[in-house]
Amino acid sequence: MANDFLTVADMVADAYDLSGQETSEVRAAAPVIASLPAIPASNGIVHKQSVMTQLPVTGFRTENAGRDFDHSVDRIDSIDLKILDWSWAVDKAVADSSRLAGGREQYIAREGLRHVQSALFNLENQWINGTGFNSGGFEGLADSSNLDGLGDEMVVDAGGSAVGATSSVYMLRRNSAECGLVFNGEQAVQLGQTEVQNFIDGSGKNYPAYYTPGCMWVGGFFGSLFSIVRIVNLDASNGLTDDLIYQALERFPAGHAPDLCIMNRKSQFDLRASRTATNATGAPAPLVDNVAGVPVITTDAITHTEAVKS
Repeated sequence: MANDFLTVADMVADAYDLSGQETSEVRAAAPVIASLPAIPASNGIVHKQSVMTQLPVTGFRTENAGRDFDHSVDRIDSIDLKILDWSWAVDKAVADSSRLAGGREQYIAREGLRHVQSALFNLENQWINGTGFNSGGFEGLADSSNLDGLGDEMVVDAGGSAVGATSSVYMLRRNSAECGLVFNGEQAVQLGQTEVQNFIDGSGKNYPAYYTPGCMWVGGFFGSLFSIVRIVNLDASNGLTDDLIYQALERFPAGHAPDLCIMNRKSQFDLRASRTATNATGAPAPLVDNVAGVPVITTDAITHTEAVKS
């Protein structure tokens, strides 16, 4: 993709006869990312963590009779962090002519803020959809071998079969060992000084631009087998219901309940509609903000275009 810089046409809101208020027609919120714990990597841009896979064998014994000692078993999971980049540049002449309150600096900062917003939404997409969203990013929820087939222990099938038009809901546990974000320690967010640099346009010509570097090393971690349940194959005819939610809850071990449920607005609508049809009065059910006491966060990063899981 070629550089795509702001032009004078992008400065419509900067005209004399427009107010200073701005709005947006872009879906780019990142509410899931805002809710996740973030921990430093164990070794720079690589994070390794231990996952216990087997308890030691213990048991009763009689007086004066021994028993064999045993040991627990662990595996080591390794996570490679990837570079999330939101560096930006604006034509010097365009920025210098800005009539925003704060002038050139405010213009550059406003564009930077929008780049950060875009980067956070990309991060949310990557954390949920993984390499299916961006093959150059880190592995996400959807990449987990525990969550990508109907035969997996932590997968619940909603029964939908619309090709390329299904969706998912995830229930998960957030903490520093199970589900969250990992970054490369103190140098997590690298934001450099804004400087005037020479840029070359698509035809090889030169012009001056204000350039600001911004990036970070980041990855996602997803705990153990029992940290996440995925409800798959939700479609227009097989929407989310409380029965599916409770099937998902049943997959978690006792004393190991989830503390977050993430879904898109369509699944939230379907769940509310299913409650309306079954409640005592038939009155519309309220907006669903929790399921069995587990908070719900809706995100636009979960699409309606997933492949049917088989």
